[in-house]
Amino acid sequence: AALAAATALPGIRATARGAVARAAETVRQEAALMRAWGVGSGELERMPFAERARLAERLRTGRLARWADLIGRFRQMADGERARKVENTTGELVGVTLGDDLSRVIPSELAHLGLPELRAVFAARYAAGELMLYDSRGEQTTGRGAIIACVDTSHSMYEEGPGGITREAWSKACALALLDQARAAGRDFVGILFSAPGRFEVFRFPADEPAPVDRTVDFAETFLGGGTSYQTPLSAAGELLEAEFDDTARMRGDIVMITDDDCGVTEQWTRAWNDTRHRLGFRVFGLVIGAPRAAAEDSVLQALCDNLRLIEDLTDVHTTADLFRVI
Repeated sequence: AALAAATALPGIRATARGAVARAAETVRQEAALMRAWGVGSGELERMPFAERARLAERLRTGRLARWADLIGRFRQMADGERARKVENTTGELVGVTLGDDLSRVIPSELAHLGLPELRAVFAARYAAGELMLYDSRGEQTTGRGAIIACVDTSHSMYEEGPGGITREAWSKACALALLDQARAAGRDFVGILFSAPGRFEVFRFPADEPAPVDRTVDFAETFLGGGTSYQTPLSAAGELLEAEFDDTARMRGDIVMITDDDCGVTEQWTRAWNDTRHRLGFRVFGLVIGAPRAAAEDSVLQALCDNLRLIEDLTDVHTTADLFRVI
């Protein structure tokens, strides 16, 4: 027995070392996956083992599992942009305004100078004092409303772009970073997934309540399919901000519309929409994914938004970096 044990001992040790190495790698991958989805180490330590194992399995096998790295990079980028803000000092960035100060022009406006056909438009807006500028003030403003991300989940969002990244993965990663932005600022967050007229799903994350990981993953993995309607999600967002104003008197919410398509809106709806924007004072940002620049510049969304950004490289999370400095 002693001879047999001595003979088997080297193999047992090698097997044990291999098992320990595999377990350590599994733990490392699990921790990285959890961080990408916003689950901190402290929350993991408090989580029962069965719940932790179930969550890890869901994140590994879910629809967006292969894009965990992209989601993590978006959240890290947004966190870095928040760190660049200086609170309660002169020159703090608090939003976007209109004017002709070239030292404060946002990057997406300057991008127009790179296209000969848009330089005249830039010059006309500069002369009229209607360029989009960073708005800086010396004190923190109060009463800011919810951040609402309207995410297109029509069939075309499932298409892959450069690097094999789908438009859906990019838009959901951006939306999750906006959720982090709202949590850090103490603002409510609402995710509205939409597709065809009348087809949408709302995910609410109140600022004064925890944001359950399961609920966050549900938001990220829900995909409706179908066509595209702008009126459906924007009307829902306006109603939510209206209700927030009636309940808390908070104004100055932010709506971020993420889509890859263009669609029409009725004149009657447009008048009502503009009245709501004027009354509640919210801003609307548009992110168009994968559409030709010329088409996006002349789209319905251009008229509906205060600021429109064109996303051509889905591998570059920094294309929206300044968005997280002004929201």
